[in-house]
Amino acid sequence: MIGTLRAYALDCPDPLALAAFYAELVGGQVVDEGDGWVELVGDYGTKLAFQLVETGAFRAPAWPGQDTPQQAHIDIGVTDLDAAQKQVLALGATLLEDWEGAKSWRVFADPAGHPFCLCAC
Repeated sequence: MIGTLRAYALDCPDPLALAAFYAELVGGQVVDEGDGWVELVGDYGTKLAFQLVETGAFRAPAWPGQDTPQQAHIDIGVTDLDAAQKQVLALGATLLEDWEGAKSWRVFADPAGHPFCLCAC
């Protein structure tokens, strides 16, 4: 092992707002480190971090197209997909794909456009 995973960082135009979205989704404390870097710290080990990219320079990933590929996504485990879907939509997420026959997961975009999945556990 060379090192340890410290954080998973998402580029976005509003790091504080996106950190607040994920805090509502998975819990944790929003910590503004300054200079456009915000972290979400919780009991889940690796931190989620949010890095400022100026609004005009930020290009949200596209799902499922590849013109602006997703590059990465986050899977969030939930016990009730329907209830969790209602909650994330109320927080500002957008449903990207609800695959018929794939009852164990659904694809959303966070308010900055990053894809994430709710996965039944």
